[in-house]
Amino acid sequence: MAVADALAAAWYGHRRGPWWTWPLAGLYGALIALRRGLYRLGLLHSVHLPVPVVVIGNLTAGGTGKTPLAIALAEALRVRGFRPGVVSRGHGGRQREPVLLGNAPMPSEVGDEPCLIRASGIPVAVGRDRPAAAQLLVADGCDVVIADDGLQHYRLARDTEICVIDGARRFGNGHLLPAGPLREPLRRLARVDLRVCNGGTPQPGEYPMRLVGGEAVTLDGAHRQPLSAFASRRAHAVAAIGNPARFFASLREAGVEVVEHAFPDHHAFAVAELAFGDGLPVLMTDKDAVKCRGFAQPHWWRVPVRAELPAAFFDAVLARLGRG
Repeated sequence: MAVADALAAAWYGHRRGPWWTWPLAGLYGALIALRRGLYRLGLLHSVHLPVPVVVIGNLTAGGTGKTPLAIALAEALRVRGFRPGVVSRGHGGRQREPVLLGNAPMPSEVGDEPCLIRASGIPVAVGRDRPAAAQLLVADGCDVVIADDGLQHYRLARDTEICVIDGARRFGNGHLLPAGPLREPLRRLARVDLRVCNGGTPQPGEYPMRLVGGEAVTLDGAHRQPLSAFASRRAHAVAAIGNPARFFASLREAGVEVVEHAFPDHHAFAVAELAFGDGLPVLMTDKDAVKCRGFAQPHWWRVPVRAELPAAFFDAVLARLGRG
C-alpha cells in the first residue's frame, strides 16, 4: 500500500498510522502555535485591504468543496450589487509574481482552480504573495475580495472566515498532520465566523451545501447531454482532486459503471495517461477538464457541478459585509 493510501486509511478509518507520524504531528502542532502566537503578538504582520476580505478554507488536508463555494458566493454577491474578485495561491501553477488573469489563462502557469473560477466570469488574481495579488483586484475595481483556500494564510487580514467541512469524512481521527488530516487543531473551528457542511448531515450551526450536477459536456463545449445518458454504461472516471471518491460516488449514483482513475490533487495530465485504448467515454471533473482541453478527444466529457446553499447563508455573509 502506498504511503498516501496508508495515511488516508489511518486518517479516516480504523487503521493506526505509522509510528513516525506522531512525533511529526507534535512538531507540526508546535510550529502552528508558534506562528499563530507571532501574529497575535504583532511580530508577524497581516496586510489589511481597503475592501472587505472573505476567506474560504478548511481545517483538513484535501478537497472539501471550497472552489465551488467561492464561485457560488462570488455570483451571489455580484447579483446583490457587489463586484467581487477571487485571490488564489495558484496551486499546481508556476506563476510566482502576482498577476491578474486574462480571459484564457494557462492552468500550467496559474493553476487549475483559478482557471476554473475565471471561466465563470469572475475576476481572479494569483500569486504566492496573496496580499499583493489581492491588491491587484482592488486596483481593478473589486469591492470584495474572496480568498480561495486562505484560512491558514494569516498574512492577508480578513473580515469574515468561512470553513467548509466534508459532511461525509468530517475531521477524520481528529489529529494534526501527518498523524491525521488536520491543518490546525479542532478548537480553531470555534473562531471561524461561518461553517458550511458539504454533503452529509450538517451539525448545529452549520449551513448545508450540495454540489449539484446532472449534465455532461464535451471539453470543446459543442455537445451536452444528461448524465443519465451514461447510466448502465461503463465509463472511465478521471479525478485529480482532493477527494476523488466523492466524484466517483456521484457518477455511481447516476447509474454509471465507473472505472476509477484517481490522480494526485492538481495533477498535470499527459496525453498517454488518458489513452485507455477501449473507446469508452471518459468523464472528468471541471477542474481537470481545464487542463485537458488542449488535447481533448471527442469522447471526453466534463461533469460540471454548482454549489447550492440556503439563502440564509448568503444573508449571513451580507450581514457581515454591512448589507444585511
